[in-house]
Amino acid sequence: MNHAPLHLDALYRYPVKGLSPERLEAVDLAADAYFPGDRLFAVENGPSGFDPAAPVHQPKVKFLMLMRHEALAQLDTRYDPATGTLTIRQGGTIAAEGDLATPEGRTAIEAFFTRYLPEALRGPVRVLTAPDGYRFTDSPRGFVSLLNLASVAAVETMTGAAVDPLRFRANLHLSGLAPWAELDLVGRTITGPGGLRLRVLKRTQRCAATNVDPATGQRDLSIPHTLTQHLGHMDCGIYAEVIEGGALRVGDALRVEAA
Repeated sequence: MNHAPLHLDALYRYPVKGLSPERLEAVDLAADAYFPGDRLFAVENGPSGFDPAAPVHQPKVKFLMLMRHEALAQLDTRYDPATGTLTIRQGGTIAAEGDLATPEGRTAIEAFFTRYLPEALRGPVRVLTAPDGYRFTDSPRGFVSLLNLASVAAVETMTGAAVDPLRFRANLHLSGLAPWAELDLVGRTITGPGGLRLRVLKRTQRCAATNVDPATGQRDLSIPHTLTQHLGHMDCGIYAEVIEGGALRVGDALRVEAA
């Protein structure tokens, strides 16, 4: 089946697992690599057993994350890759700032979360940095995540409420597909300008993080439950791997290769 061209509506990276999205206008994707600047750091909630010298994928429950800690959405965080500095704003005011490449900077950020979420902590808070070739993604194969905006609109119909696409924390927001058509693209290849090719690996199963409004931090919907009720599964969005690199810019047209 041939698909009409897809439209790239937005690009996002999430430098720190569980914290704010950062909108991009353009990005260069490299073959066999993760989305640039995405899930570079995680905040460990008590000892996780993560070893940067021999990194193994860890379940997200070992880190601070929206599924259990919706108060994270009330923070506005920005990571500056040029300086290595993470800035955390709370209520419009800078609450913490630190260079994540230095022990002092990480300590400042760790101290903030120790104060901010005392009842949620299972042990010492520690900022972890992903070594080369590893990222703190939810899925071991979460190289690039794609969201079909028509599926989000369908979720709005199911819930009877507005649903911000940022609840789904995806890298690429796409329009031009029918609702849920992305779920049938597993094994297919999406092509972009400049030779980019993405092979769709798997559907994205949704967790309770999507129940949290990213603007207010309120847990106000039950999206996985709603999906199960209406569709019999909790999938919305897809993961893909980069098989040939290329540049992407918001507004680009993408295509699904013929099967």
